[in-house]
Amino acid sequence: MARDITLLLLENVDNLGIVGDVVKVRAGYARNFLLPRELATAPDKELIAQLAARRAVAEKEVAATRSKREEMAKKLDGQEITMVRACNDQGVLYGAVTQQDVSKALQTLGFDVKPREVRLPFAIKRIDSYDVLLKFASDLESHIRVFVEPDRTIEADDREEMEFDNEGNLIEPGGKKGGRRAKGEQQTPATEATQPQA
Repeated sequence: MARDITLLLLENVDNLGIVGDVVKVRAGYARNFLLPRELATAPDKELIAQLAARRAVAEKEVAATRSKREEMAKKLDGQEITMVRACNDQGVLYGAVTQQDVSKALQTLGFDVKPREVRLPFAIKRIDSYDVLLKFASDLESHIRVFVEPDRTIEADDREEMEFDNEGNLIEPGGKKGGRRAKGEQQTPATEATQPQA
């Protein structure tokens, strides 16, 4: 049965704490990650005192990083990027746009965005535009717009789309332009009205 253990961090650990923090973690995480990499050890008052100077430096670094992230988040909010991708004639991509792709595109624009900070609710697999969330901290995020465009001209499909009414009956093409649809709509209720009597 998994249990929590208390450790003293010897280094900064993402999403856990900074040097000098005393944290509670799962035993497996401690045994398999923190302890073998010498990122943490058992809490000790003398060691905590020794780490005080490093902790002060780490706190300043964290504050500076947070300030930079806040500034970047403001600049990113509402930003638009365009990605050109190969696709078929229906606009379906041959390869999905991933978090790494969005991260790289933003990095080429000078924004230091890590792939794990790009939150895609689903894989982008079609030519279209998408709202994408960038989450830098629990209380720090930005929204950008990603335009995925084809790498070639897609032939427009000149065929009219088939339309159906609420009962699933086909609405004849050309009905949009004039009387054919109107006639069809008048005929459908008449047909329905005669069916129950017959």
